[in-house]
Amino acid sequence: MTASQFLTQDMEFSPQPLTDDARWALVTGASAGIGRVFCQQLAAQGWHLVLVARRADRLHALAADLKKRHETACLVLPADLADPGASAHIADELARRDIFVEFLVNNAGYGQPGYFQEVPWARHRDFVQVMVLAVCELTWRLLPEMQQRKRGFIINVASVAGLVSGSKAHTLYGAAKAFLINFSESLALENESRGVRVSVLCPGFTHSEFHDVSKTRDLVNRLPSFMWLDTDAVVAYGLDSVTRKRPRIVAVPGLFYRFLVWANHAVPGLGLAFSRRLSRRFRKLD
Repeated sequence: MTASQFLTQDMEFSPQPLTDDARWALVTGASAGIGRVFCQQLAAQGWHLVLVARRADRLHALAADLKKRHETACLVLPADLADPGASAHIADELARRDIFVEFLVNNAGYGQPGYFQEVPWARHRDFVQVMVLAVCELTWRLLPEMQQRKRGFIINVASVAGLVSGSKAHTLYGAAKAFLINFSESLALENESRGVRVSVLCPGFTHSEFHDVSKTRDLVNRLPSFMWLDTDAVVAYGLDSVTRKRPRIVAVPGLFYRFLVWANHAVPGLGLAFSRRLSRRFRKLD
């Protein structure tokens, strides 16, 4: 994606003029699933939104809905985070418009099904760019102003997959999420005295479009109902985790998944056995 292709966004404002103390949140992967719900709940709390995703039509539709429901101002920034230059373009556009992002939600992500060596390297490269490098770079570019103003919130959306044993197929998914968890823990410790709160949200299976995109819907639909989380509840838990008096740095929604994470570490071999069983029944292996 070139700079000229990237800069095709426009601002959609609420009827009321923005004040100098307007509070802005940026959500990547905003067009669907957990990202869309983050936008809805943040808008309901009075935040204005910078909407980042690939699908411009969906972003504009979301911006119109948020404007209608909450009089939310939205900056629509279509971007493909697989492009190594996307994070810099986003930061440059925010600076050009003098927008201070106080709340960053690094949510963009997807699954890459199949055995590691059977997936073309270009797909792995793009996956790592979106899931790891773009998160780090966008955070690196927006964090200094949060530190300077001594206020800010960062939520990195990971997965319970980053806290349990690895599984067959989706080989890089758990590894990328484990990186985000460790990265977020370090970032939280570095910034706890600087007014910036960091939390990493680690949901399990959640009702969203994620499994449609990864073409595993038919497989995961076989999962028992107790393993599924409600998207609204997941997002609410994430927002509470980073804004509460004592933040949850690693936020795992759902009693079943908190137990699973505990058991994975408490009982040697149990997590690997569970992952082996789950891989056999609910992973796309071709």
